[in-house]
Amino acid sequence: MINPNSNEAVTEGLRQAVAPLAFAEGPEIICETLRDGPFGIETQEHADSVTIPLRRRVEAADDVDAFIIACYSDPGLHVAREGTASPVFGIAECGVLTALTRADRFGVIAIKSRSIPRHIRYLRQMGLMDRLAGERPLEMSVAESASGEGTLDRMIAVGTELKERDGAGAIVMGCAGMARHRRPLEQALGIPVIDPTQAAVAMAIGTLVVR
Repeated sequence: MINPNSNEAVTEGLRQAVAPLAFAEGPEIICETLRDGPFGIETQEHADSVTIPLRRRVEAADDVDAFIIACYSDPGLHVAREGTASPVFGIAECGVLTALTRADRFGVIAIKSRSIPRHIRYLRQMGLMDRLAGERPLEMSVAESASGEGTLDRMIAVGTELKERDGAGAIVMGCAGMARHRRPLEQALGIPVIDPTQAAVAMAIGTLVVR
């Protein structure tokens, strides 16, 4: 799993989030940080800036069975897939597809308002706009969503709006930095909450163990 931003706190959160998915004789799950990435991917410029570094990292890792791009924008996903014969998973794609197995309509918690148009374009490309109940922002940075005080309370407030006002039957956390908040958020909302990093790892493991 590659964290495309250079925030080690986010990478450590990813390690903790996916640790329960490791099992004896199963694939080793390695989480690493893209040193060349911005501290947080919060704009289109940030997302575009990591595309080629991600491609180069994937090309150089010829001993890796599967890759996961751990950013909800799925930056460089298709370019990275061209650079390897191994499967490459994007957490946004995997998170949304997992949510669709749990509810008719899903909501997304974004980090900031300016992230939403980028996410909407992606969902439109996937042909899933009719299943989207809504997307609402925390108005926090990636770093704040990972470790800031009050993050969970804000996520509960936004998740409640998605559930009660927008009609979401499942929630996707729209940033890899939110990983540690999944369980308490689900308990507070009473509906499925999808951590897209866990969803992507689960899909990758499933792909590898049946090949």
